[in-house]
Amino acid sequence: MGGRELDYSIELPPGGRRDTIPEMGNKNNWPVVILLGWAGCRDKHLAKYSTIYHKKGCTVIRYTAPWEMVFFAESFGIRSLRTPARKLLELLFDYKIEKKPLLFHVFSNGGVMLYRYILELIHTHGQFSSLRVVGTVFDSAPGRRNMTGSLRALAAVLGSTHVLLKYCLLLVFAVLVVVLRILLHPVTRFFHETHYDALLKGPSRWPELYLYSKGDRIILASDIEHMIEARRQHNVAVRAVDFSDSAHVSHLPAYPSYYMSLCTSFMSDCTGCS
Repeated sequence: MGGRELDYSIELPPGGRRDTIPEMGNKNNWPVVILLGWAGCRDKHLAKYSTIYHKKGCTVIRYTAPWEMVFFAESFGIRSLRTPARKLLELLFDYKIEKKPLLFHVFSNGGVMLYRYILELIHTHGQFSSLRVVGTVFDSAPGRRNMTGSLRALAAVLGSTHVLLKYCLLLVFAVLVVVLRILLHPVTRFFHETHYDALLKGPSRWPELYLYSKGDRIILASDIEHMIEARRQHNVAVRAVDFSDSAHVSHLPAYPSYYMSLCTSFMSDCTGCS
């Protein structure tokens, strides 16, 4: 069972029950949407994005990887996020919705780090090879190694943590980044590819939508634009929108109507629904 020890939320279609979802799937082609939250994201924040898809009749699964895994395990090269990635995909079979189209909505590098393992499983694991992904939305991601942005993100996650503990964790993280991602990168890249490099040459060819901003102080717009160009060179159908002045993972609050219309029109085009 994929749901064991996985702190996820699921919203079924309005009026839908677990045992009736397959029948509903025969009547429409709206996808199952999986939201992968940013590090430190609370479910109540992610739920605001669920509304975009749920009101269309989609089943929506929300999950945010523990920030300790995002900032520390991955920095050590420990592939700890592979386990929740597998359990998320198993949920589709638990709820008997594995035959529905699948759309991902990925936030920041915290979501991307998890998404890269999901991609690996879909393309290498027999059980998941039949899943039909129709598109991916990237919000404020992905970004490369960026010391300043990473420290800002971790500081935001730690929030009201005791000041001494907060600065100790920031120091430890900074040392890890410098040693493992910068000084030893020529060596570590051979046994632990970064999430950014993995996506640059990723095997997926379904459409992608990038929602980003030059006003983002955590993920550089130039990193996302480089990814966009690389994906287009791999013949991926890419759409991109630069919101110019909105902050990191704040495009929906800044431009609610525009953001929602971008997501729903992208989903409609990917599934052929209207």
